[in-house]
Amino acid sequence: MVGYAFMGAAHSQGWRTVGRVFDLPLRPVRAAICGRDPDAVRAAADRQGWAAAETDWRALVDRDDIDLVDICTPGDSHAEIAIAALAAGKHVLCEKPLANTVEEAEAMAHAAEEAYARGQLAMVGFNYRRVPAVALARRMMAEGRLGALRHVRMTYLQDWLVNPEFPLTWRLRKEAAGSGALGDLGAHIIDLAQYLAGEPLFGVSALTETFVRQRPLPSAPTSGLATVTAAGTGAGTGTGTRTGQVTVDDAAVFTGRFPSGALASFEATRYATGRKNALRLELNGERGSVAFDLERLNELSYHDATEAGTHAGFRRILVTEPDHPYLEAWWPPGHGLGYEHTFVHQARDLVHAIAEGRRPEPSFADGLQVQRVLAAVEESAAKNSVYTPIAGPAAG
Repeated sequence: MVGYAFMGAAHSQGWRTVGRVFDLPLRPVRAAICGRDPDAVRAAADRQGWAAAETDWRALVDRDDIDLVDICTPGDSHAEIAIAALAAGKHVLCEKPLANTVEEAEAMAHAAEEAYARGQLAMVGFNYRRVPAVALARRMMAEGRLGALRHVRMTYLQDWLVNPEFPLTWRLRKEAAGSGALGDLGAHIIDLAQYLAGEPLFGVSALTETFVRQRPLPSAPTSGLATVTAAGTGAGTGTGTRTGQVTVDDAAVFTGRFPSGALASFEATRYATGRKNALRLELNGERGSVAFDLERLNELSYHDATEAGTHAGFRRILVTEPDHPYLEAWWPPGHGLGYEHTFVHQARDLVHAIAEGRRPEPSFADGLQVQRVLAAVEESAAKNSVYTPIAGPAAG
């Protein structure tokens, strides 16, 4: 594994747990974890159960005893690490979004296709596909329970940037993160929309905004930061505070269309005050609807429009039955799962794909498709950045 912070810990939990819950055709061995800070990565290795610690990802790629490289770093390093790992004969799991640009994602997808011919697999980590309720919604959609799709409605709301004193971390720098709420949160709901609909988005129209454009520098700023300004010039900064330019979006709102004619709407923001991790979706079809809220992730709401109107309506499905996706290995009905279990399910699916030699889902090609949508949203938002006032009623 390359990276040991938030996503590294989440992926470690998945690898540590998967073989204890599911019967697997192969046994994952946590050989080594990598990070630039020797003390921090050693502590992470001890805490998360990795056999060794490295400070250069190239050392992992060169090791003959490593079959799979799991990439949990910021987006600016995904392409270099993934392409090198595939060239060295490794399988690859890469966190989302796949890359920071379409060009990088194209190179990664091309490398993955060539590697597949040699027996190596590459998967992108869109973990919310592995929520049992979301997987059940996809199954119901594929079975025709909703009929022809009309609307897809997706939101992902967080509020961790509301405070203007929050420091200028790598997630707020375009050169490291690629984009802001769009790539971090929007990538998830774009992937889920296409996964659930079973077809790619066809076109988008978008608006983005950066609400706080200057933020305090971290206590130990890294190289490559945006221009540093004197105290008092950044929004919300105190006297004597050095600030840097925020170079990504804080929020994105966009609409889309599927080839089938279904319409989609998306909202991704880090400024929804009071919302911590509110990923919500709803699909409306000619024969029914489903709705899901990540903050109630063991539940799926379902409306069957073919029932008589006298007793029809949305009903709550508690997604904890053993014949629901992934739940055959877990607890008795009614005993819910949590966020971390999506990474266990992700590891399970990838191990089975490797053992069976089949393409994993989502593939790097799927990640490239999401990257193309992200780029289209940015292009549309740039074109829509000049506002034309709406004329009011004529005087008199």
